[in-house]
Amino acid sequence: MSGGPPVVLIGPMGAGKTRIGKRVARILGIGFQDSDKIIVAENGPIPAIFDANGEAYFRELERDAVLRALNTDDVVALGGGAILAPETQDVLEGHRVVFVTVSADAVEPRIADGRRPLVRGGLADWERIYAERLPIYQRLARLTVDTSNRPIDAVAQEVAAWATQMA
Repeated sequence: MSGGPPVVLIGPMGAGKTRIGKRVARILGIGFQDSDKIIVAENGPIPAIFDANGEAYFRELERDAVLRALNTDDVVALGGGAILAPETQDVLEGHRVVFVTVSADAVEPRIADGRRPLVRGGLADWERIYAERLPIYQRLARLTVDTSNRPIDAVAQEVAAWATQMA
């Protein structure tokens, strides 16, 4: 599969983009890139970046990480807010984008660990952020999958089959 990632996963925090992306990559026999993991490897923990430098600085790091990941032939998972950058939205127009969604009830235990700087206020923060970003996720996506009540392996199989069909 050449010409960039076979699949780019977008969606809210806690939807399961990384877990699904790793499984899709394994099914397709290719590598996996996660924009948040790239940032952490190069700059340290995301909460520390937010605390020391703020969200705007983090978003600069994120745009760079996203563009580098999208220049690979790997499956790519983007952080929940990566789609906020107009440059990223423009670049994603040319990719096979999968919107990974999840219900508030299903995500609540996934975000309860307090590691995500934008949802330190809990589920209410997540719901507000999700509502703000939803129109962008929907506009960019060519496929939508819900992880609320489905096994991650089943979702990954569906995404991999779709990516293969679209190739």
